[in-house]
Amino acid sequence: MLIEILLFGLLLVIAVVIMRLENLFAAAMLFSIFSLLSAGLFTLFDAVDVAFTEAAVGAGISTVLILGTLALTSEREYQSGFKPLPVIVVAATGAALLYGTADMPNYGDPQAPIHQHVAPEYVEGTKTKVGMPNIVTAVLASYRGYDTYGETMVIFTAGLGVLLLLGGPRREQDVEPAAEGDA
Repeated sequence: MLIEILLFGLLLVIAVVIMRLENLFAAAMLFSIFSLLSAGLFTLFDAVDVAFTEAAVGAGISTVLILGTLALTSEREYQSGFKPLPVIVVAATGAALLYGTADMPNYGDPQAPIHQHVAPEYVEGTKTKVGMPNIVTAVLASYRGYDTYGETMVIFTAGLGVLLLLGGPRREQDVEPAAEGDA
C-alpha cells in the first residue's frame, strides 16, 4: 500500500513539473519517466499486460515520436501566461472520476460482481469453448478478439497519421529566379 501511495505521489509531482516546464526536451523525458512509473503501478495492481503496453507504447514509441517531432520544431515552449480554464476542466474531470469510483467494490473483493458472473464463465469456458490452456490468451484472442483488433487498428491509424504529418512533402522557400541580365 505504501509503494502505491509513493508512486501516485511521484506521478502527481511529475505532472506538475511537466506543466511548468518550458524546455520541451525535458518535458519529453519526464513524460517517459511518467509512463515507466505508471507501468510499475500497473504491475503492482497485477495488470501486467497493461503495464507492458504502457512501457512499450508510453515510454517507448511515444518518446521516440516526441523526440522526432522536437527535432523538427523549436526546443522551447513560450507560455502566454496562466489560464485558469484548463485547470478548472481538469479539476472537474478529476472530481467526476473520483465521485464515479466511490461506489466501486474494493480492489480484490471476491464478492465483486465481476467475480460472480463474468469470471466464472471465462474460467470454465476457456478449455471447452476456446481450447486454449491459458485463460488470459483465450480472453484476449477469443472473447475480446474484436476489441483487441480495434485497439490494434487505432494504434496503426495513429502511427500512420504521425508518419503522414512528419513525412509529408516539404515546401521549398519561394525564391524568385534571378533575371537573365542580373549576373
